[in-house]
Amino acid sequence: MSSQSLAGRSIARAGRLTAYELFRARARRDPQALAIEEGAKRVSYAELDARVRRLAGGLAARGLRRGDRVAILSENRAEFIEYELAAAHLGLIVACQNWRLARDELAHCLTLVAPKLLVMSARYAEAGRAAAPAGLASLVIERDHEALLGEPIEADPDVDPEDGLVILYTSGTTGLPKGALISHRAQIARMAALRLDIRADEGDHFVAWAPLFHMASTDQIYGALMSGATVIVIDGFQPAAIVDAMARYRLAWLVLMPGAIEPVIEELRRTGVRPLGVRALGAMADLLPRAQLAEITRLAGAPYLNSFGATETGLPPCSAALIPPGVLPQSLSKRQSSLCDIRLLDEDGADVAPGQTGELAIRGPTVFSGYWEADAVNMRDFADGYFRMGDLFRRNPDGSYDFVDRAKYMIKSGGENIYPAEIERVLLADPRVAEAAVVRRRDEQWGEAPVAFVAAREPGLTGEDVMAICRDGLSGYKRPREVRLIALTAFPRSATGKIQRHEMEKWL
Repeated sequence: MSSQSLAGRSIARAGRLTAYELFRARARRDPQALAIEEGAKRVSYAELDARVRRLAGGLAARGLRRGDRVAILSENRAEFIEYELAAAHLGLIVACQNWRLARDELAHCLTLVAPKLLVMSARYAEAGRAAAPAGLASLVIERDHEALLGEPIEADPDVDPEDGLVILYTSGTTGLPKGALISHRAQIARMAALRLDIRADEGDHFVAWAPLFHMASTDQIYGALMSGATVIVIDGFQPAAIVDAMARYRLAWLVLMPGAIEPVIEELRRTGVRPLGVRALGAMADLLPRAQLAEITRLAGAPYLNSFGATETGLPPCSAALIPPGVLPQSLSKRQSSLCDIRLLDEDGADVAPGQTGELAIRGPTVFSGYWEADAVNMRDFADGYFRMGDLFRRNPDGSYDFVDRAKYMIKSGGENIYPAEIERVLLADPRVAEAAVVRRRDEQWGEAPVAFVAAREPGLTGEDVMAICRDGLSGYKRPREVRLIALTAFPRSATGKIQRHEMEKWL
């Protein structure tokens, strides 16, 4: 048959593989391979798949159908992963709730996605019930999970790769979290991009210590289980457990954020452990003292992942550069990740000239599907088919990229995104506060930390009063590390009256 006769005809269709189907293919190929280690618990791929299929049957028996949301509020544990895979099998969407949030913030996140079911661990059940909308069905893992496992559904559900798989929350300039909808397609592409850029394979495993409501763990758990690797589940940051895993497993990406690196350095020094092998470790090199970066890579014998990604995009757009072990880097220029196109745009959406600063815009299969119930925001942020990240970069002559600043002011503290509006909203709601502005300062432990400048409406307001307002209305990691009381007239403002945060940073 000639090439001309094939023109306009389709002799093959693109596959419709989902995240669950890729996991199940691994379970069929190597059923006895270790899927999950959690303390003394060991779960093979065959055992995990059997439990996931039974859980999917139990959820279906409760009336949950394709597109319904299941909210999960839990620490890291194997059951959390079972719900994520069962949802992938049924076409449900898991909304991963941040247990660090204050009650009003958590209530907003739950109400936003209108879940059909709230799954809670006993540790966070009280907080979940306090924040849940009236009438929302719920269950507690320790009490109800095993009883929910039913008969596997007879026929595999009709699920499309473009269907939503997970909702991860990201803070917004309005001060309330937004729900980023991530599809099967995006999770599959995120797995592929990481493995292309650091050359990981099924023998490179993943340590899930970062919260499962964070992309650093959820993305990598899906990626590991779609690849045939083992997930080592750790309940929060435990340096000894992390170093123990480094000694026993070859790892793909070892997630270490500012604030977590120094304790791991101390544990490696104390134990003298020689890691079995790590393809790449770390994140957010820009926020880390460079001597600390050189020391952790020297002790681990692994390169540092010079990353720049987002909840909305995964590790792309700029996470392909590796800083060699023990090197004190002179530059932190980024390299473009695989599987994405990027542009640098001016305020009118036109490409900037070479060497000029512009807002980074990305398109590619790793990009999320949009913010949940936020059509106006999606229309603005996805102009021309590219997602505008709100971050300013400059392209170098060698094709690398330098991070310049954030177009939308944000504080990056220990891997968490904090927008000043989140803190200011709470402060300005108190009648004793006349004005408030939150800025970032460098922090040796967390990378950056929020500092609040407050003007009192009347005499008598103290810094401790301000901290009490924050304790009542904000989760712990969002609270200012410092409060400074200043006069209302002292706030520097632009010609249009906007507070100039960069000028206030200079005061620090």
